[in-house]
Amino acid sequence: MTGEDAAGSRPGRERLGRDLRAAGALSPDWAPTFAAVDRAAFLPDLVWPFDIAAQTSATVDRAEDPAGWHATADRDLPIVTQWDDGDHTGRGPGRVATSSSSMPSVVYRMLRELAPDEGMKVLDVGTGTGETAAALSHRCGAARVTTVEVDASVSRRAGARLRALGLAPRTVVGDGWEGYAAHAPYDRVLATVGLRAVPGAWLAQVRPGGLIVAPWGTHYTHADAVVRLTVHAGRASGRFSRPVEFMKLRGRRLPARDHGAYVPAGGLEGADVSSTEVPEGEFVPGRYAALPFVLGLRVRDCVQAVADRRDGVRPVWFYDLSDRSWACVLFREGEREARVWQSGARRLWEEVEAAYRWWTERGRPGHERFGLSVTPEGQSAWFDDSAEAWPV
Repeated sequence: MTGEDAAGSRPGRERLGRDLRAAGALSPDWAPTFAAVDRAAFLPDLVWPFDIAAQTSATVDRAEDPAGWHATADRDLPIVTQWDDGDHTGRGPGRVATSSSSMPSVVYRMLRELAPDEGMKVLDVGTGTGETAAALSHRCGAARVTTVEVDASVSRRAGARLRALGLAPRTVVGDGWEGYAAHAPYDRVLATVGLRAVPGAWLAQVRPGGLIVAPWGTHYTHADAVVRLTVHAGRASGRFSRPVEFMKLRGRRLPARDHGAYVPAGGLEGADVSSTEVPEGEFVPGRYAALPFVLGLRVRDCVQAVADRRDGVRPVWFYDLSDRSWACVLFREGEREARVWQSGARRLWEEVEAAYRWWTERGRPGHERFGLSVTPEGQSAWFDDSAEAWPV
């Protein structure tokens, strides 16, 4: 590394380390890994830091602004490194972010939950830039780490960066859904891609008592929560900890709903009409609030779409994933009741409202009160006690 690039000579990186420690994201046992694995060493020259609050990306080019590029690398934010599965060209942001460098605070919290140790065999799903594989290699030994990436070009670049730093985990191009059986069993599996189901292959490839740490969620919203599962005899169970949002496992991403395929040309005509006193604010609580996550757990096979408010009116739509049932709640500013339309075999709004009441009656619990169990028969969620679970 040059003096400009050296991690120890960058005040921004030193400040990031202090901030991560103060926030409890970087525990003392992971501090040596943070010092040894510099995020900047894994980033391409052209990156797009992502503003979570604004949901927008900017363009930062190392060739034009090296100081700004390093400042970006040393901030606790996600950085997009690929758009549109690699089809994007140009300097500006593309349509859909498809590879990135995750927020350091999120990565180190997940590593702490994973609790790998020297000599453990780890499967890293979603190589991305290679930084997480490097952190695991530093902790466990590179020969004990297998990292899988579906995109061959992304894997190739990550492998080159890892080798340049003297690290050589096993880099595999393949579908992370299948794991990598050739080097199983693993003590740990870490996923840095969002899941909607835990693959059976992972359960089969983890030794009894081993752990899986992954972002998991439902199709109801884009947001996930980190789940820590303990594996026994092809089954796994564990609690959620905190909300996160990751790019979804490629090949299993849900296509956008075609509104016209649900709602006929006549619009709301013919639908059943009712009203609700559930306030509008419950549906725009913030990207990582507990309620959307809980509604996804309680209302199966449903997608929510919250529209922008215009002229004091905001529609919230619900679409069934198994048939063409739909519902719409129309909130009007200043009005206590909202009008509801429902159509199809399912009464989607009634299910959503019942789930909302269930949540409020239990004191509006957060993510950490819920858990996930996975068996060969499917997945189930639970609240406080795994003995009282329901299918998701």
